[in-house]
Amino acid sequence: MRLTSGKSLRIGCVKYLNARPLIRGWRGQVDFDHPSVLCRRLASGELDIALVSSFEFLRNPIYRIVDNVSISSAGPVYSVVVAHSGDISGIDEIELDPAAETSGNLLRCLLAKLNLAPRFIRSSTSPITPRRARLLIGDQAIRFRQKHPNEFQFWDLGEQWNKLADLPFVYALWLVRPEVIDVRLIADRLRALRDENLANIDSLIAEEKDFDHDFCSRYYRENVRFRFGKREKEGLGIFQKLCEKHDLIQKREVKFDLV
Repeated sequence: MRLTSGKSLRIGCVKYLNARPLIRGWRGQVDFDHPSVLCRRLASGELDIALVSSFEFLRNPIYRIVDNVSISSAGPVYSVVVAHSGDISGIDEIELDPAAETSGNLLRCLLAKLNLAPRFIRSSTSPITPRRARLLIGDQAIRFRQKHPNEFQFWDLGEQWNKLADLPFVYALWLVRPEVIDVRLIADRLRALRDENLANIDSLIAEEKDFDHDFCSRYYRENVRFRFGKREKEGLGIFQKLCEKHDLIQKREVKFDLV
């Protein structure tokens, strides 16, 4: 696809299983990378549009949002978890996934609600112990859970958010830089692509090479959601207020510029 200015659209997408229904079949080049890398590239203008962390919008609300499309959950999400051994209240230290923009800050908010304040560290080689846990997201979380189904406990952040807010949690959105033109046409194409893939989800699953097809069927139908409707917007608004409360973002009025 080309922009009105004659330049090709530079589009980025997270390279996780949960993004497949939003990007499969896109006609044109797509840069796949980790969420934090895509956030940096979008902010610097290297990308025109990207499926990235919802926290990136709250932190820097200059972007337009493709309406009615997200990666979200309304209960256990399975692929955003704290792997731990022992009670969650006994953890002194949590290793953060460096790619986890939204999930790391969601974890901070959830633990603060429980009056827990463990130390957060970046990746290391230390093992998970009763005093030390690890935040895992995306495909890494899925593989870890499947490899260690009985060795650890998994504190599901989607489930914990639902208990707290009784609303969906939004992990990722299509964000569009303000200078991009023909943005409505792009947004319509992304919504149509999502609808087509969800209508043919069995075909998408049949093409999957990295994960078991039965698992994918459950994951797509029971864990992740792909809408950005009224309740998802309400959930994101509550997350914004919690991030402000805990000084994760500056306090300001944030309006969703939807296209």
